[in-house]
Amino acid sequence: MTQEIWTATDEYINRFFVPSDAALDAALASSASAGLPNIQVSPAQGKMLHILARLVGARNILELGALGGYSGIWMARALPPGGKLLTLEASEKHAEVANANYARAGLNDVIELRLGKALDLLPQVAAERRGPFDMIFLDANKSDMPEYFDWAVKLSRRGSVIVADNSISRGRVLDANSDDPDVQGCRRFHERVAADKRVSATEIQTVGVKGWDSFTLIAVLTDPS
Repeated sequence: MTQEIWTATDEYINRFFVPSDAALDAALASSASAGLPNIQVSPAQGKMLHILARLVGARNILELGALGGYSGIWMARALPPGGKLLTLEASEKHAEVANANYARAGLNDVIELRLGKALDLLPQVAAERRGPFDMIFLDANKSDMPEYFDWAVKLSRRGSVIVADNSISRGRVLDANSDDPDVQGCRRFHERVAADKRVSATEIQTVGVKGWDSFTLIAVLTDPS
């Protein structure tokens, strides 16, 4: 199997389930023209996030890592009237692109973007009692994944779902001696999730337009203490 086949299959899937959409297409185009890295979720994965949000009846969503706003648009569109999505983004450039894309999609009243490092902003989010969040999407730097998970559980409720993107690092997590902080962050993340009795989790490996990828799907079993 090759990347060419994976990409072609994704395109086949999209024809059935992810038709072209003006706001989403514009979000991808503006992100590319601004020079943002092409690391956003694929269209099919964006649709998956949308469906997960609907399945849990999400009214309050937290996202770590907005990038150009593509995944945020997918999740925000799953919210019922009055629902909110809070996204945290460390890069001023990324935030500017994302906010423009939210505005173009008509979601300014639904999505709030806060600029800053997630680990600096999360204590403030907790102090403001913005949670519990029904769904949390972890898609920021991988070196801090264990700490993001800790905060995600604190800000959840029983029945919340946590999704972590790119968590096997294309198989590099198998290398216990890696000197890559992102790889070590992913390894510590899996160890921490597996040891936490408040959650139940599994890892889904995927192939497609993004190549070999993965996400961790986590169900929160208890209310935070």
